[in-house]
This record gives sequence, C-alpha cells and structure tokens, in this order.
Amino acid sequence: MTGTFVVFEGIEGCGKTTQLERTRLWLQSQTTRPVVVTREPGGTELGQHLRSILLEVSEGESIDDRAELLLYAADRAQHVEQYLRPHLERDSIVLCDRYTDSTVAYQGYGRQLNRELIDRLNAIATNGLEPDLTFWFDVTPEIGLDRAFKRGEANRLEREALDFHHRVRQGYVELAQQHPHRIVSVDGTLSADEVEKTVREILTKRLTSKSART
Repeated sequence: MTGTFVVFEGIEGCGKTTQLERTRLWLQSQTTRPVVVTREPGGTELGQHLRSILLEVSEGESIDDRAELLLYAADRAQHVEQYLRPHLERDSIVLCDRYTDSTVAYQGYGRQLNRELIDRLNAIATNGLEPDLTFWFDVTPEIGLDRAFKRGEANRLEREALDFHHRVRQGYVELAQQHPHRIVSVDGTLSADEVEKTVREILTKRLTSKSART
C-alpha cells in the first residue's frame, strides 16, 4: 500500500478531534493526494450502529467489559477492510480518530482486561494494518474531562470515575514509551494553534521521509 495512515489518540477532551480536522484542512491545501478522515468506533455503516451501543448512555443493562472489548474489535475489523485498506491502496492520506492504542489504553488499562487477549484481538481485527504515525495529545484527566463536560452531555466513557481516566492516561504514557518511533507525544494543554503548528512540523517530516523511501 502506498497511502499514509495517521492516527490521533488521547483521553477524553485532549483536543485530538479538533487537531484532526485542522490537519485535514491544511493537508488538502498542501497536496494533490486524497485526504480522508475517519474514526473508531463509527467509520462504517456497521460501525455507526456499534458506536451508538458503545458510547450512548443507556438506562438498560450495562455492557460487560469483555463484550465491550469484542464490540470494539468488530468495529475495527469492518473498518480496516471496508474503509482503511481501500483508501490506503489508492495512495490516500488517512487521518483516523482513534485506533488500536485506544483499545489498549481504555480496555487494557482502564478496564484492566488482559493485555495479551487485547493484543490478540487487535491483531485479528487489523490483519496487520499498522499506522505510519500516531499523535498522542497528552492532558491530565482533570483538564480533559473539564473540557469534555463543557461541550455538553457526557457520553458513557466520559462518565467513568476519575481513577479510570488516570489509568487510561497511564496506558498512553506506557504505549508511547514502548513505541517511540510511531507514537509522538504532543502537549495538549497548549493552545490549539500551538498544537497545530507542532503537528504540521512533525507530519511534514514524516511525509517527506516516507516519500524519500518510496
């Protein structure tokens, strides 16, 4: 595949979705390559249904942690084959809001499910598709949740206890240490303009480097 796969990660309220949209607009003004945006969960028709189940607050029965993990894996498997691979095969730059690191951070660290199980499920769901670059926008849970709640009604994950969100952030910290070439940490407490400048600089270098290799 000749495309470029870039993922935007972080806890609730970290600013990743804002930066993804800013990056899309900037890239579309800089390149003739197709630039597409997508998200997990919800990047396909099936994914939209799963997103509603996973994130909407329900007064009915709660979702078992293992069931939640499997639903995210189902969303990802469909997303990879129906959306991500086809666009990457057409030399697109794909900007994705969340991917496998979210599952490790939220279900592995937040829910404290078995990491080996999560890694196996991610391997099955992705069928080997790894990002070229992952931006992790780092903020404390206190800052992130304050931002998230100011946006409006909180979703199911945003309503989790503060300890849960601290574990999720720690998951991202350790993932960044384990994958220093792929995951780039960006200070999410800076202004949106400052964060955008950092993202542009890093992405320009990576795109230039990948172009030189091919």
